[in-house]
Amino acid sequence: MSNIRVIYQYKEIARVIINDPKTYNSLSFKNLTDLINVLKRLDKNKNIKVIVIEGSGKGFSAGHNLKEVKSLKKKEKYQKLFNLCSKLMLQIVEGKKPVIAKVHGAAYAAGCQLVASCDLAYSSKDALFATPGVNIGLFCSTPMVAVSRKMNRKPMMKMLLTGEPIKAKFAKELGLINDYFPKSKLDSEVFKIAKKIASKSNLTIKIGKQTFYKQLEMPLDKAYAYTSKMMTINMLAMDAKEGISAFLEKRKPVWKDR
Repeated sequence: MSNIRVIYQYKEIARVIINDPKTYNSLSFKNLTDLINVLKRLDKNKNIKVIVIEGSGKGFSAGHNLKEVKSLKKKEKYQKLFNLCSKLMLQIVEGKKPVIAKVHGAAYAAGCQLVASCDLAYSSKDALFATPGVNIGLFCSTPMVAVSRKMNRKPMMKMLLTGEPIKAKFAKELGLINDYFPKSKLDSEVFKIAKKIASKSNLTIKIGKQTFYKQLEMPLDKAYAYTSKMMTINMLAMDAKEGISAFLEKRKPVWKDR
């Protein structure tokens, strides 16, 4: 039985809920595998335009299940677990649909990595974020890949070296999350953003997301060459022609996602 629940909200938005509160929504072998499968399925679903990831119970996710990690013992098993976790993060980044993290409580270690891997992230005011592996003799090396790409280096190193959590206000200042809200308003604010994104052309969003992440890793001249090529491809799409016509005619566009 899967611990991952999917709820379809406003038809075009999928809520992916890690429903394993007994382990603080740990990223165990099973939960990682199920998350990857669910995200792949939603990526192929033409009706879904935005994905929201959240946790049930007291918080978002405490990262890997340490009882499971302790039981592995063999090098191959450890490697398999960390490779699987990396596969999930890549699925989020390389997927066609925008993914939003909706965070309450703690997002620690690989849970913090999951937040950083999402395209957007919003949290409750009392949420905490940490890469605390150093406290148990296990440096958060894979979590830092995603988190260090969203934050400045000095605060990132402090999180990694001390294991101390940061609050939502500081996480926003550092760029780890987009914003934070009182817990009572988190749901409505996240779905307000999700609905706004869902109202855009799915094709345009897909092209834009792919282009954004690819150009980040390129030298400036190659980034401009690549994005010019992608804008040309986008311009030739029916939705770009419809969007420009709708703007000039002062009407709402009717997207065909083509």
